[in-house]
Amino acid sequence: MPRFPHPTPEDLRRDPLPLRGRTALVTGASRRAGIGHAVARRLAAYGASVYLHHHVPHDAAMPWGADRPEEVVASVREALGDPDARVLAGPGDLSDPAAPAELITTAAEALGGRLDILIANHAVSGSDGTLDEIDATMLDTHWAVDTRAVVLLVQAHARLRPAGPGGRVVMMTSGQDIAGGMSGEIAYALQKGALASITRSLSTTLAGQGITVNTVNPGPVDTDYLTGEAYEAVAAAFPAGRWGMPDDPARLIAWLATDEAGWITGEVINSEGGFQR
Repeated sequence: MPRFPHPTPEDLRRDPLPLRGRTALVTGASRRAGIGHAVARRLAAYGASVYLHHHVPHDAAMPWGADRPEEVVASVREALGDPDARVLAGPGDLSDPAAPAELITTAAEALGGRLDILIANHAVSGSDGTLDEIDATMLDTHWAVDTRAVVLLVQAHARLRPAGPGGRVVMMTSGQDIAGGMSGEIAYALQKGALASITRSLSTTLAGQGITVNTVNPGPVDTDYLTGEAYEAVAAAFPAGRWGMPDDPARLIAWLATDEAGWITGEVINSEGGFQR
């Protein structure tokens, strides 16, 4: 018997529903044009039951606006691969220090008492600027939502989920450490950089519970926030001549949630389509 046996032919055949029976929470999923929605659809297509977190007032105040939660839920339900899986949704203002733990509990209870997968996709838009423009309020706003809330979500997830294989955490960063940086979004870049920096520490902490922790940089993704010449200039910076679409990072994130990615943890992974900064 070899010490490290090869997978059997059956093991090598791809399961069309690799997340059947698993449950997932996706935060920041209030727009069908967003990455959160695309990730939720992929998880649902793979067989998972999904709870969608939204904070409609945030997106409603932005130029792109917000969708109705029931529209987002209906779109994700259309993708369900397992007829027994469920798609549910609920609100949460993650600037409230108590909200992350409450959201984890609510999502787990709604999905049958267990939560396997946490996709921390939410972030604050706006309230930012250059080094000369930022102030304490901007920094505190981004810290509370973009970083503090994510770490508290991970903490609550780890406390609630029984130890065992299949636990997943995926956080989102934003390429702030790559050439060029983000000099016009200092508060956002700072807090997203903190998530990239803590990835390895969290993965080491949670390895014994069977939870992997990875962070994805999706690169520039067309979520309907830019148009005109600026949009075309960004598109030209990709070798393929187009922006990333929400499903581009969603495919990677959903794969990280499967057993195929069980040996990948503590990594910050760029999914930028060769973007030239």
